[in-house]
Amino acid sequence: MSDNPIADHFQNSLAGLTRAVQSEALQATVKAIADAIAQALRNGNKLLLIGNGGSAADAQHIAAEIVGRYKLERPAWAAVALTTDTSALTAIGNDYGIEQIFARQVQGLARPGDVLIALTTSGRSPNILAALHVARGIGVTTVGFTGTKGESMRPLCDHLLVAPSDDTPVIQQIHMVAAHAICDDVERAVMNTPGKA
Repeated sequence: MSDNPIADHFQNSLAGLTRAVQSEALQATVKAIADAIAQALRNGNKLLLIGNGGSAADAQHIAAEIVGRYKLERPAWAAVALTTDTSALTAIGNDYGIEQIFARQVQGLARPGDVLIALTTSGRSPNILAALHVARGIGVTTVGFTGTKGESMRPLCDHLLVAPSDDTPVIQQIHMVAAHAICDDVERAVMNTPGKA
């Protein structure tokens, strides 16, 4: 660390993103996630997103890019961040415990063919793992976004994006860069599908 913490932060972020750029496996995972989402949207299914804290904000950000638009003018597509309904979150948390706040919503809202993106920098959040378990039972394509300490969630994920860092802010930054790449690829793929307006 230098005597310039701001420069250190930028340097740490750059180092994490550089590792991501150099990882062919990570980029292949990003592409596979984009393909799964594009296929779901083509079929009239939806994207669901969950996360805690900063990852909850990232879930909302990604949902907004899908429902609104990323870069291309196009029809709205179905994406819901399950982090936003305070009445549902507090009722479920009160009645069933915080571990069930996402699982209960997935149980009620998800259908086979949907995609669930679960963001957790640690890979160990009980409410995230519970939701992934429920989603797999429904026939939802499960996607995890985590960091290097989150490999333990792999058995619950059809696709697991592991940001090459164990530093929470850097992991979240890599997640959003990957999410923007996914949104870009999904828009291009779905809009290039014959018969899609």
